[in-house]
Amino acid sequence: MTLDEYQSAAERTINRSLSADDRLLDAAAGLAEEAGEVLGAVRKHRMQGRALDRDHLQEELGDALWCVAIAAQSAGFSLQDIARANVAKLRARWPDGL
Repeated sequence: MTLDEYQSAAERTINRSLSADDRLLDAAAGLAEEAGEVLGAVRKHRMQGRALDRDHLQEELGDALWCVAIAAQSAGFSLQDIARANVAKLRARWPDGL
């Protein structure tokens, strides 16, 4: 599955009663929430000595990806374009890697 295919699949679950600006806000807020869920899973593993719950982490990362996809769609971006631009920025910043 490509990033754009994922974005199209994710879009079928957006709340169509919201305006694009409200969908953007909802997705951005959701991204912050999901980032907290990811952090919580990793923190419990590293700081509390629990086994890493990989299934839970994967689920939360997927939720974060959905939020990114919908935020991008609401702002008129494709995930593919965002990924390309990010890779170009990273190459310019660290042309020889780290």
